Amino acid sequence: MRRVDLELLVGLFIMAGILALGYLSIKLGKMEIIGSRGYQVYADFPNVGGLKVGAPVEIAGIEIGRVKSLTLNDYKARALMDINTGVQLQDDAIFSIKTKGLLGEKYVAVLPGASDVIIKPNGKIREAQRPVDIEDLISKFAFGKVDEKK
Repeated sequence: MRRVDLELLVGLFIMAGILALGYLSIKLGKMEIIGSRGYQVYADFPNVGGLKVGAPVEIAGIEIGRVKSLTLNDYKARALMDINTGVQLQDDAIFSIKTKGLLGEKYVAVLPGASDVIIKPNGKIREAQRPVDIEDLISKFAFGKVDEKK
C-alpha cells in the first residue's frame, strides 16, 4: 500500500471510532439531542430533597419519563418532567420523590389516579408529596421524638 492510502484508512478508522463513541455517549447517557419524545407536565414540591435534572419518572418501577428542569416558583420547587408519548396521566395522580435503596439516587414515583380526566401537555400535577428526609427521621428517633400510635 502506498503511504497516502494507509493514512487515509487510518483517518477513516479514527473518524468512525469517534462517531461510534459519540453515539454511545448520547444513548447511554439518555440525552435528548433534538427535542423530547413526549409531553411535559410539572409539579410543585415543598422540597425536592436531592432530586436532580435527568432523574427518572416511574410508574410501578417502569420508566415513563425524566425530570427536565428544577426551578423555584413561589418558594416551592417546580419540577418540569418529560413524559413519554404513550403514557396518559390522570389529573388525580400522586407524584412523590423516592430513593432507590437506602442511599441511592432519587426519582419521581407516580401513583396513577382513578379519574377519567387526563392531564394535558404543560399541565400541572395537583398532588405532589414531599420526600422522606432520612436525617430528620434519624434525629427524631435518636432524641425519642417519634410519634407512637397506641
